[in-house]
Amino acid sequence: MESRLLFDGAAAHYSRYRQGYGDEVIDHIARELGLGRRSRVLDLGCGPGTLAIPLARHAGRVVAVDPSGDMLSEGARLGPPNVQWVQGDSSRLKALRLGRIDHVLMGRSFHWMDRARVLADLDVLLPPDGAVVLVGPTRDPGEPPWEPVVHAVRQAFGLEWRANSESYQQTGRHHDEVLAESVFSRMSTHTFRRTAPRDVEGVIGLQLSYSYSTPARLGERLPEFVEALARALEAANPSGVWTEDIVTAVTTARRP
Repeated sequence: MESRLLFDGAAAHYSRYRQGYGDEVIDHIARELGLGRRSRVLDLGCGPGTLAIPLARHAGRVVAVDPSGDMLSEGARLGPPNVQWVQGDSSRLKALRLGRIDHVLMGRSFHWMDRARVLADLDVLLPPDGAVVLVGPTRDPGEPPWEPVVHAVRQAFGLEWRANSESYQQTGRHHDEVLAESVFSRMSTHTFRRTAPRDVEGVIGLQLSYSYSTPARLGERLPEFVEALARALEAANPSGVWTEDIVTAVTTARRP
């Protein structure tokens, strides 16, 4: 499937139901990179701006790139004026003519990319002191408490979990290993933990933000899927409230 269609119909659900990274993570990134009014950073695979929008408080300009026009439209609706929304993907970085970029950030997007190739392209794009920052789950993130329930419903609807051929799940090579073999081999990682509640609506909305269960993929089965998921979640947890443990790793990679 073309990258621009992976999350077709998911943008509004993504921006509303995916957990943000939290102020502690964003403030750490800003300090780590020394962001200020003259800083110009790239959020590659930005989605609806989950990373780009809060980073805009610290940087002069955030260039947010994503293959999905729907994601970019949602981000532009929500974001401040110092975020520049650009349609494109990681395989065509050189053609995008992004201008000066001080640092590159990726939040939950690197696993969709040809990782080694992207890092080689970023070596050309970034200045000598430029950093690549990966923001997302840890190597072994575990699963949220509702996952067994949701998994059973997904199976009943024939929805299969998807992974890009270059991802950790398919290759067995974690992001750290790919970075270690690139020019950006000097790494530091900080981990942040918090908890957050989710109700039934939040759990369902989250599923509609994933590439394998977007409204576009479900099509006419969307109402049936939502109803089946609501029934299963309420039966498994009558309180209707789930607690999610969120663990976010921020890896900053620089040249030696």
